Formats: sequence, C-alpha cells, structure tokens
Amino acid sequence: MPGSDLEERVRAAMFAHLGGLAAGHPDGLHSVDINRFEVDGMPVRLVVQPGIRKPRFLDAALTIRTTYTQPGQLPPYEDALGRDGFIRYKYRGLDPLHPDNRALRQAMQRELPLAYFVGIAPGIYHPQFPVFIIGEDRASHEFVVAMDETQRLIGVEPAGTSTDARRGYVERLTRQRLHQPVFRARVLRAYRTQCSMCQLRHADLLDAAHILPDGHPRGLPVVPNGLAMCKIHHAAYDRNILGVRPDLRVEVRADILREIDGPMLRHGLQEMNGRTLTIPSARSSRPDPASLDERYELFRLAG
Repeated sequence: MPGSDLEERVRAAMFAHLGGLAAGHPDGLHSVDINRFEVDGMPVRLVVQPGIRKPRFLDAALTIRTTYTQPGQLPPYEDALGRDGFIRYKYRGLDPLHPDNRALRQAMQRELPLAYFVGIAPGIYHPQFPVFIIGEDRASHEFVVAMDETQRLIGVEPAGTSTDARRGYVERLTRQRLHQPVFRARVLRAYRTQCSMCQLRHADLLDAAHILPDGHPRGLPVVPNGLAMCKIHHAAYDRNILGVRPDLRVEVRADILREIDGPMLRHGLQEMNGRTLTIPSARSSRPDPASLDERYELFRLAG
C-alpha cells in the first residue's frame, strides 16, 4: 500500500537524480535523461503526457509539467503568474474530481514536495524542485504553486488581503526561482551555450543578458530580449561600457578604448569593438531589432 514513507523516499530519490543531472546541464534536461529514474530497480517515468504525473504506487502527484510552446503559438494550458505573485497551474480539464486533479490535491493536503518541469525546447526541460501545491481555486480551475520552501511558508492569503509589499516580495521570489533560470536556459540553448560576443563556451561563466531590463514594459524574460554573454561582457553591457548596435555590431565606449591597462582590458573589452555578434540561426530566437535599437540609444546617451 502507498504510504508516507514511500512517498517521501521516492521524492528524495527523484530530487537527488534531478540534482545530479542539472549540475551538468544548465541549458535544460532532455526528457530521456529525466526518465532514466528507478526506485528499487523499478523504472519510474517522471515526464509523461499529460502534465500531471502520479505513479500507480503513490497516492499523490509526483511531478507537474508546462510544455514548450513555439513562439507565436498558443500553449495548451495557460499556466501564469497570479496577482499575488504565485504561479498558477491549470487543472487537467475542468473537472475538479479528475484523477490527476485529485492527485495534485492530495499532494497539497499532505504538503508533499513535487518537481516542476518547464519546457525549454521540444523535449527539453528546466527542472524546478522542490515545489509545493499550497492552494486551489476551483472557480478558475487551477492550483497555486510555491516555487520553494520560502514561498510555501509565506502561504496564500485570502483574496483582497495581500499588500503590495508582500505581493512584490513573492513575485521577486518567483522570478528568481523560476523565470530567471528558465530565461537563462532558453537563451543559452538558443545560442548553443556560447558567448555571442567572444564565443566562450564554459557554461558556468555564461549569463543570459536582458536587452531591455526587468521593469521595462517590454523587458520580458523571452529569448528575443536576451543575449548569451560571458560574465565580463554581460557586466560591461549592463554598465554601458559597451553597446550593441541594431546591426549587431559591438561598440566599446570611447573612454574605455583610450585606457591603457593589462591584457584583460585589451583583449577582453577593447578588441570587441567592431565585432559582430553571433546569433541563433532560428529567426524566432534572434534579438529583437526594436529592443536593440532602444537599448543602443541608452548606451549612446551614457557615453
């Protein structure tokens, strides 16, 4: 019979499995590798159709999934950020008593952690774990998801009672725990895990740089608003030490070009002047020209 010991043991083993995989794959995990998971010698698939996974030998859901949607296409389920800053995960269908929905409700009631797989590309996922189901809205056919233990402890307040400060704090946590790593994984995969400026390929030294920053009306965490950059070029871009023209040519600020310093300044920054960025072959992943133009004007004004 399923029991709490088995539920907890399977989840601990799953998190160890995913942690080992994620350490070596910052640009996302392939579903084939995710599904190479066993418990007591028995294979347990973690990513399956549809999005909610409950193995037969468990009482509660083990994983949830948001599929990858090609740019310009509508997702099958509109998982989104709620007004309180928490992620909302849609029911399977509309029936609250559907077995998958009951399995998620069981995880909520027993406060059991799950893994959440967010699509990065076809068959590729960013794993977020542990996450918790902390609430349910039957009228909207959705569950409330906490991205980590901190959000779980904060909890959901009754509608209309959440303060702006509390909501802002929860939303910042959601962006840190989910949106930023998903954005980074999608950008690195689109740019083949290399700096668009210097072609450095060490994933640990690469970032996803926003073209238009967080807080800008169009500063969304989407690939066309991102550039894969090594950490030094990301920092230089954010601080307007260098800029990127709409034609993808790099400009280094005039005062930086006149400086005399060591090899890092010369090779790492000054020699980038006039280079053309290496961008994805897929048009849907290329930098948005209007965003580049707006960001370049900020660079020019800063100079």
